[in-house]
Amino acid sequence: MSDLLDPAFARELEALRRRLFVRARSGAGGDRIASRRGSSAEFLEHRPYAPGDDLRRMDWLAFGRTGEPVLKLFRAEEDVVVRLVLDASASLAFGEPSKLSVAKRLAAAVGYMALASSERAQVAVASEGLVRVREPLRGRGGLTRLLRELEDVGVQAGTDLARAVEGLVRRAPRPGMLVVISDFLDAGPVAGALDRAAAGGHELALVQVLSPEELSPPWEGDLALEDAETGEVVDVTLDDRALEAYQRRLHGLLADLRATARRLRATYLLAPTTAPLLDTVRRLTLRAVD
Repeated sequence: MSDLLDPAFARELEALRRRLFVRARSGAGGDRIASRRGSSAEFLEHRPYAPGDDLRRMDWLAFGRTGEPVLKLFRAEEDVVVRLVLDASASLAFGEPSKLSVAKRLAAAVGYMALASSERAQVAVASEGLVRVREPLRGRGGLTRLLRELEDVGVQAGTDLARAVEGLVRRAPRPGMLVVISDFLDAGPVAGALDRAAAGGHELALVQVLSPEELSPPWEGDLALEDAETGEVVDVTLDDRALEAYQRRLHGLLADLRATARRLRATYLLAPTTAPLLDTVRRLTLRAVD
């Protein structure tokens, strides 16, 4: 299929994709799977009942025949777009595997779940303070193109992530789900941009991809550090005091992102590059705040 999404991983995602229910509504005609029967809804398929599901959607006739509780899913005349905002700044090239390679695999996983659920998926690449937006894709038939678009993404110079999010929201004709995948090391006012996206009706999911070395630096002594985005070189001495100061700033950044997510009723995930991808995707479908 693709290095970003192999068949075994796609099979794992099939068990999760029905949880990716997007609360935001675009109001446009489409193939959105409805949560209830309506006059304009078309029956799509059954799925097994899970604790917490709405019992009004239970197919009691099927339950009587088989003894297995199943829910009815319908296609409704309502469209949903899952917009995947992928940070392609130079800092994403760091690590092994690189943060960008993990970010692209996560975007592929979420895009697959959206397309497999008859929703639309759209790739937006944030680079050099701008956003390059691809055309929305629909259904399983759009998967090959989505994977190709993600495979073509390479790192650029710096990125103003806040400006990119605001630009995408302005260009979005209708609200949907906005999945921002980044290391969030951008110095710009990202929280303000996310506020405006939420006020516009978008459902937000923030996925922060960091390398283990960024979470817990293994270095010490005198070092020359080069900024991946500006090329500026800074001489530093990494001793216990410097590492403690770094950890305080990092934990402050993580705490700010968590607080923003809770305030906006958004999802926030911390995704180390060495963490199992399926676990990260599962927490996203559960709307977790790490």
